Amino acid sequence: MTTWAGRTAAEISAAVREKRVTPREVVAEHLARIERLDGRVGAFRTVRAEAALAEADEVAARGDFAELPLAGVPVAVKDNLAVRGESRRIGSAATPDTPAPRDHVTVARLRAAGAVVVGLTNVPELCVFGTTDGVLGIARNPWDPTRSAGGSSGGSAAAVAAGMVPIALGNDGMGSLRIPAANCGLVTIKPGQGVVPTGDGDSTWFGMSENGPLATTVEDARLMFSVLAGTEPGPVSAPGVLRVAVSLRSPLAGVTISRPYAAAARDAAGLLMRAGHQVRRADPPYPLTLATTSLAHWTAGPAADARPLDPRLLTRRTRVHARLGRPFLRTVSSGASREQLRRRLEPFFAEHDVLLTPALARRSPKAGPWHERGWLSNVLVNTNYSPLTPAWNLTGWPALAVPCGTLPSGAPCAVQLVGRPGTESRLLDLAGQLEERNPWQRTAPMD
Repeated sequence: MTTWAGRTAAEISAAVREKRVTPREVVAEHLARIERLDGRVGAFRTVRAEAALAEADEVAARGDFAELPLAGVPVAVKDNLAVRGESRRIGSAATPDTPAPRDHVTVARLRAAGAVVVGLTNVPELCVFGTTDGVLGIARNPWDPTRSAGGSSGGSAAAVAAGMVPIALGNDGMGSLRIPAANCGLVTIKPGQGVVPTGDGDSTWFGMSENGPLATTVEDARLMFSVLAGTEPGPVSAPGVLRVAVSLRSPLAGVTISRPYAAAARDAAGLLMRAGHQVRRADPPYPLTLATTSLAHWTAGPAADARPLDPRLLTRRTRVHARLGRPFLRTVSSGASREQLRRRLEPFFAEHDVLLTPALARRSPKAGPWHERGWLSNVLVNTNYSPLTPAWNLTGWPALAVPCGTLPSGAPCAVQLVGRPGTESRLLDLAGQLEERNPWQRTAPMD
């Protein structure tokens, strides 16, 4: 008997189109795995078991069955994106528990491609922090359940890493795709600004947040990205000889990169050099003001999101975060500091095609109720382990996280690739070269 849980989206969709398996059989097997494992992982806020099986039957009955790139593929959706008929809680007791009247545009595109939404995944309240925990659940890293899956797309990443779904939808406002992907051994790409739709009226943290895929392989990330962007999947190709800058420097003063993550970046640099690329050490000219610019944007986005909510129902760390962000709302909305950062970094990317960095500075903190702790302790643990992602939300340029190596615990390690606007395909091609030369285990050994 063929087992479909743990297989890639590309494998599943091909088998469904060739009628070697039905969408119902695929979805049912993944639902059974969710029921068996999620009590240990905490990936899902809600599971749509009956609705997902009905939707799987609808996919099987479609006339365009053979043309669906995600035919019968189970997908999880981050709980800040609307799924028709389900509430959108964003990790908070302050949000209404009322069904959404329609799908978010990215969810609609996944469904149009044949995907089946099996559930909505846990997030930290208002998607603020890099650990996914709150009143609605705690998402743990399937590779090491004592550790956080990361955030804010932590539930989506945990679901994929545990083999409960082959792909998941998330978004990234200050690293919220790349941080959990790096923790959980996944491939993700934060697209450049305007490549994937954000949705009318949805929070984008003043244009910094982008929707994107979480997957176990570069092929699946490319496939899902093309669906989200509304384009045809591009052919896998050699990216040519690229000028790759390798930086082991933290953008934030006082934060150091731990040895395993620095070693992962060096290993990736060696792999790319052997693939024929021109690789050299070079640090981007990060301004000293990057820390304050990042903090202003990180607090202002949630401040705007919290405006319509009852503050008494928000956790203390979120209330403090939003209160600190209110004075920055006007200056952040102008975009002036983001444009200044782009101008400062553009000459560096004129000299280099791609920037390679560690994805994180150190492994994720212990899983637990961080939402019950003070604001400062949350901010310190976030900035100390994930200082390398926010700059590329501020610039609006594409950035990708891809596994490379392991930590001493045996959990995955990862690197980050950054490029100029419009280079998403190039970054995926480069990640594919790393995958080919350094293959990794797709999912955590949960069974």
